[in-house]
Amino acid sequence: MTSTTNRTVFLAIIALSLALFACADPGRKDPAAAGTTAGVAEPRPAAAGDSGVAPATDPSQSAAAAQTEPPAANARLTEDERNTIEVVRKTRNSVVYITNLQYVRDFFYSSDRPVPRGSGSGFVWDGQGHIVTNFHVIDEGDKYMVSLSNQKQVEATLVGHDPTKDIAVLKLGEQVAGLGPVSIGTSHDLQVGQKVIAIGNPFGFDHTVTTGIVSALGRSIVGAGDVTIRDMIQTDASINPGNSGGPLLNSAGELIGMNTMIATPTSSGVGFAIPVDTIRKIVPQLIQSGKVTRPDIGGVSFVRDEVAQRAGIEGAVILDVSKASAAYDQGLRGLYRDNFGRLLIRDYVTGIDAMKVKSYDDLFTALDGYKIGDTVTLTVGREGKARKVTIRLVGSD
Repeated sequence: MTSTTNRTVFLAIIALSLALFACADPGRKDPAAAGTTAGVAEPRPAAAGDSGVAPATDPSQSAAAAQTEPPAANARLTEDERNTIEVVRKTRNSVVYITNLQYVRDFFYSSDRPVPRGSGSGFVWDGQGHIVTNFHVIDEGDKYMVSLSNQKQVEATLVGHDPTKDIAVLKLGEQVAGLGPVSIGTSHDLQVGQKVIAIGNPFGFDHTVTTGIVSALGRSIVGAGDVTIRDMIQTDASINPGNSGGPLLNSAGELIGMNTMIATPTSSGVGFAIPVDTIRKIVPQLIQSGKVTRPDIGGVSFVRDEVAQRAGIEGAVILDVSKASAAYDQGLRGLYRDNFGRLLIRDYVTGIDAMKVKSYDDLFTALDGYKIGDTVTLTVGREGKARKVTIRLVGSD
């Protein structure tokens, strides 16, 4: 009995030792776990209703879950940032870079060669390849190269221009697939403080994006030919050399203006854009006929405003009147010389209907609000006396 007991105790000690040895050996595999991945999962506290055993993980399910979750960078974007990114993506094929080339005589080879005269931005107007830009971007150019969003360069021809509004239209010389005409909005309902996005090629850096707000509305800026461009949009979105002709967009990605100029070469945060309502009025005429036909008095030319100012006259001074015009029949006359050969002022316009006219600039702007065929009443001054003259407006370019 004693020997049997001793043998039993001895076997128990051996079994216990083997068990302890197995637990202490991390490389030993449990036969029950044959076919499973080596290694032991860390234990975790058991929650209520939890068995305390970690569920098996499917690697393919983890990868799929990682793909459906948005990147951390997107999660950190604000709603405003996401909107700007979406507008830029929407218009990426709408903005172009324009190089204005001028032929210059080469002294050594006695031939003309094109040299860059200037550059600027533009935007695609329609699927036929019409490009809208500023007049001062293409002014005095002989050849125009348009760089598209894919860096392809296409030669373009000048369709027409309107210097008084600083607007010009080019047309690509070949069919180009994938053009993205800009979405046309409106400008009559803009509000100060509204978000705007400017896209262009400042300093030759293509497709540069700046953002800001509408700083003011109804600004007047003197454009080409010393004629004032009215109702300009003022913005603090950065507009630099090369931005001219590029689109100014709202948060819906719609065109609300064309970036045109800054207040001074050193100004910061004071840029101006031509309102899209003006562009919509001018561009179709340029595409159709290459020019803009405006309502005009007909047969009457005017002196520059500086001449009237030096003479102390407040109004649009008439330079000359064609004898074959209705204005001549109504008694309107231009400058004349007295017996001493001095050039003197005769008639000058001081009003049109109920609007006062203090300069030719005022008269030009007032006529822009009429249609060809309208009848207007001019207030005309001569030697300090005023009279009324009724004129039917005709078309003039």
